[in-house]
Amino acid sequence: MTTIPSAPADLLADEAAYLDAVARARQAADAYYGSGESGMDDDTYDRLLRGITAWEVEHPDLVAADSPTREVAAGVTSGDVEHAVRMLSLGNVFSEEDLRDWAASVERRLGGRAVAAWVVEPKLDGVALAARYREGKLVQLVTRGDGSTGEDVSHVIGDLTGLPQELTEPVTVEVRGEVLMTEAQFAAANEARAAHGGAVFANRRNASSGSLRAKDRPYRVQQTFFAYDALTDPAHTSDPGLADLPHSELIGRLEELGLGTTLGTPVGTFACADLDEVLARITAIGTLRPDLPYELDGAVIKADLPADRAEAGFGSRTPHWATAYKYPAAQKITTLLAVEWSVGRTGVIAPRAVLEPVEVGGTTITYATLHNPADIRRRDLMIGDQVTVYRAGEVIPRVEGAMTTLRTGAEQVIEFPDACPRCGAGIDRSQERWRCERGRVCGQVEAIRYAVARDCLDIEGLGEKIVVQLVEKDLIEDFADLFTLTRGQLLDLDRMGEVSADKLVDAIAGAKTRPLNRVFCALGVLGTGRSMSLRIATYFGSMDAITAADAAALELVDGIGGEKAPVIVAEVAELAPVIAKLKAAGVNLDQPGWVPPAAPDAESDAEPGEGLPLAGLAVVVTGGMSGPLADYTRTQMNELIARAGGKASSSVSKKTGLVVAGENAGSKLAKAADLGIETITPEQFAERIAEFLAAPA
Repeated sequence: MTTIPSAPADLLADEAAYLDAVARARQAADAYYGSGESGMDDDTYDRLLRGITAWEVEHPDLVAADSPTREVAAGVTSGDVEHAVRMLSLGNVFSEEDLRDWAASVERRLGGRAVAAWVVEPKLDGVALAARYREGKLVQLVTRGDGSTGEDVSHVIGDLTGLPQELTEPVTVEVRGEVLMTEAQFAAANEARAAHGGAVFANRRNASSGSLRAKDRPYRVQQTFFAYDALTDPAHTSDPGLADLPHSELIGRLEELGLGTTLGTPVGTFACADLDEVLARITAIGTLRPDLPYELDGAVIKADLPADRAEAGFGSRTPHWATAYKYPAAQKITTLLAVEWSVGRTGVIAPRAVLEPVEVGGTTITYATLHNPADIRRRDLMIGDQVTVYRAGEVIPRVEGAMTTLRTGAEQVIEFPDACPRCGAGIDRSQERWRCERGRVCGQVEAIRYAVARDCLDIEGLGEKIVVQLVEKDLIEDFADLFTLTRGQLLDLDRMGEVSADKLVDAIAGAKTRPLNRVFCALGVLGTGRSMSLRIATYFGSMDAITAADAAALELVDGIGGEKAPVIVAEVAELAPVIAKLKAAGVNLDQPGWVPPAAPDAESDAEPGEGLPLAGLAVVVTGGMSGPLADYTRTQMNELIARAGGKASSSVSKKTGLVVAGENAGSKLAKAADLGIETITPEQFAERIAEFLAAPA
């Protein structure tokens, strides 16, 4: 079960602390619902609001007139368009215990009887919007505002995917839902904004809010709308049948009309018979959350039947029959303290953000990726900025953007390096990813250490100190030279005894037999890693075929597109001298068990690797291996999957055909169960592909 340690409330000692909390909450709400940029992130605001609520429960006679708990959106926004039916917000729960307590309160409102049926939906992190259709034509868009009145934003009609300008039937109806940006739409919006001289948005919700309100600008911004409700009373719609539909069926009806809904997505509206099913669905949505192209911060739980809703009723701010289960925050606001520049093994110069430590998703974040100098410029970042940091699942934290409206004038421009931070050589700025002009020579030691690591050549006993000595004594220029080292040369190294030298000679000799994918990975080609190297080796079968391939041939490999293919071709050409040394030294340059891929225009219906036990299957390995596979690393498991005709994958999706789940499998196992994907133990997997088992390379 996905839970938060009950998002602890900020404890308020007295009335003065309470009034201060009210003032801070209202200031944050004013920024959030106004400009869209608040210096207080959602998690901090939730804790503050819970503290205010707890104090007001204890002191009902001292509730401030401007308390944010009294009105929708804290009462800080409004508009000039009146809502026919108030648009309310939702209360929050933060744990299973909270949820069960809330469900019990709903049952009390129903005279002690159980809720007939529940429905669970994703809590999308966007902007609430009402869309008014008259005889099937979209005539007006209105923001939620303070719940009673909202702002007319009809100027964005035509810019919202999921809100057609004409329904499939001539129905008069008001549809309510959430407007948000997908990852691709967010990137496009920021690119357009920057191209027209504007500051980029700090996060997607800011972008949605700002883009809805912006008028008379020379470019258009695309967003996405998901419907989550409609006004079903006959007084507000020409379709009287809507009033009697359970919510789960209403969403289906809205989709029939051509509106965007979450139906058909992994986290779509889902009917549940009881609270145990509700809790299971909440867990499933939380597991799927990191892989979605849009952001959500919780799951919404609602009574499904109109009769239950009518009997439970409404409060001044929230319906009594619905609530939101909040997940651990995937993004927080913190301060950008500095930018560090590092040089990778291929000479790429990469910036890294140094942050005021902040907890995101249960992990304390001190550093985050900034991608490249062009990305820093696009995001208009400065030292001292309040920045949004995003992290979901196991993804490396990244800086989304700066809260430019919160700048004080004390911020400082980020200084870019004039020379390579490691060796002082010039910088090649011809691409977005800057690179030392010396390329791999600059990262010589790092490149060799990478090549001999466990996931590549796996040469045990060849640590950094030995590599440094070999380089400094001019015994090797690159990792291919390792295969020509003599025992005598090794004995000349500091603190190298005869036993250690003999073991290292044997380890280097053993590395000559590694499969092609390991050798190719050891080359450190830009844009590749262990998984991509395995796909390339499995597709081409030999180093000769790889070196002969042009960009068009490489694009046939899964995961290599038009941008990456030319880079790989150029890199392989640059590494030709290293490859020649490997061949001369007798290093294996073929992929064991290689099966030629089917020609793109082949008429055969045969799957690649047909007849093999994993033919056509995308296989995900998660958790610790055991039994015959106990000593296999993840790279060795991926190689085994490829030899048996399958395709190794790192994430579970609808395309996954099999999950091998070992000890402590975690969220991937839960996601597989939710999607109905076959799951087996390492022992069962070993039995299925027994003919391909051998001692791990």
